[in-house]
Amino acid sequence: MLDKLNELTESHGELKTGHGLVSGVIALSLGILCFLGVLAFHFPEYLTTPQLRKSYDVELIRKVMFAALVIAGGISLVNILFNRARWLSAFAFLLVALTAFLGGHKVEVDPNFPDHTPYIGLDWFILDLLGSSLIFIFVEKLFALRKDQPVFRAEWQTDFHHFIVNHMVVGFVLLATNLMVHKLFGWAGTDGIRGWVQGLNFWLALFLIVLVADLVQYWTHRAYHEVPLLWRLHAVHHSVKSMDWLAGSRQHILELLITRTLVLAPIYVLGFSKEVIDAYIVIVGFQAVFNHANVSVRLGPLRYVIVTPNFHHWHHSQDQEALDRNYAAHFAFLDYLFGTAVKADREWPRSYGVLGDYVPNGFVKQFQFPFTWKG
Repeated sequence: MLDKLNELTESHGELKTGHGLVSGVIALSLGILCFLGVLAFHFPEYLTTPQLRKSYDVELIRKVMFAALVIAGGISLVNILFNRARWLSAFAFLLVALTAFLGGHKVEVDPNFPDHTPYIGLDWFILDLLGSSLIFIFVEKLFALRKDQPVFRAEWQTDFHHFIVNHMVVGFVLLATNLMVHKLFGWAGTDGIRGWVQGLNFWLALFLIVLVADLVQYWTHRAYHEVPLLWRLHAVHHSVKSMDWLAGSRQHILELLITRTLVLAPIYVLGFSKEVIDAYIVIVGFQAVFNHANVSVRLGPLRYVIVTPNFHHWHHSQDQEALDRNYAAHFAFLDYLFGTAVKADREWPRSYGVLGDYVPNGFVKQFQFPFTWKG
């Protein structure tokens, strides 16, 4: 069973329908999330994010977990009874049973523990995966750009590995980023500037934080393309050949750390309020997923102002006119301002990926790629 599961996770082809693999993977994914959820219930001080645990409704999460257990268990039993990928469904059912044995959705949570306990953001990973997949897969099916692209398309395993690693270490990344920002840029903040920024109207401050962050993102992103040493890292992100909600997760962890440090630096120096930063994080999270999604959205004239899936799909294109173009993450007008916007006679690019396809498949090989590439 474990050998077959390992073979599935290490493969790179799309999942074929009609054999119980697709439903089995769904059941297994829900089973894993439920098992991780019950662990978070038992050890909240070590496995949950302090900022998140103060804001979400635990009773609602219990109901979601119960529904996920029922769905995962039901799918698993049907597949086992009808001999459809029994090994996969048996593993999923085992996780459901283990979750139930550990208390499932009924585990009582003791809120009395120190706030500064070192933690792994397991709750962030669970909520982000569940929320992103439910919302964006639904949106992709309603407004699909490439209607024949399956949910479990080729190389989804590689991107899912990136998703897991980058989200599981998000607590460490944020901690390391904050330390680096304070150490490298703490001297630059002044009370006068921070006072002015904190006195701004919420919406004006939100526009300013997105603009400042995107200006840094633009030039950082451009450097990843124009500096060969940095391209070694960024090529991993560009190696994805199918655009969907999961594609944006393919990012080398060093690039993630560097970019977040540089983007957070001016935000820290300017002293934006917590409410503005929280709103900015929501915008960043949404656009990072949506702009990679397999959706046919252009927004008319607004596409010259705001980055849309159409705008960012061109950035990932192998088409000659799109190479090293469309760097902005939020405001498309920055690329028009700096002369790096794509000019094409077609609405959408033909193909995606690194020109030459020299980045290997698989998470481990892609992690090693910047240090081993001879190009």
